[in-house]
Amino acid sequence: MRAVVQRVSSASVSVDGEVIGQIGRGLMVLAAASRESTPEQAKKLADRVAGLRIFNDGEGKMNLALKDLEPSDQPEVLVVSQFTLYGDAWASRRPSFMKSAGYEDGERLYEVFVQELQGLVKGVATGQFGAMMEVSLVNDGPVTLVIDC
Repeated sequence: MRAVVQRVSSASVSVDGEVIGQIGRGLMVLAAASRESTPEQAKKLADRVAGLRIFNDGEGKMNLALKDLEPSDQPEVLVVSQFTLYGDAWASRRPSFMKSAGYEDGERLYEVFVQELQGLVKGVATGQFGAMMEVSLVNDGPVTLVIDC
């Protein structure tokens, strides 16, 4: 499993011009499964995302994680599936997606990731798996991390 995690002031995802998920302050997570990914890795990735200490404490230092904050002050999370995270453009100018999980496995692992994350933090919004989506976000920092599990 792989995720690109961005701290955002706001983010939204639309399908066919209709907003289907949006958040205020929080994390934008682009998530993908590889052919070798397992449900255990999806759960571990959710725990990593919830535990990332990238929110400022009282001294302005990145020292707090989503799950460290009070539920009433907890930032939100927007999760969008993006199989292209496993794209390989090294050997050719046309990316190969052979490392990406197939549709059914990818969807199953994405759902495991989302469900696990929902059990760890409140306010999890999602895109639509397999759909052509438009994502808008305002980076905060910017803070962007790539996590592989």
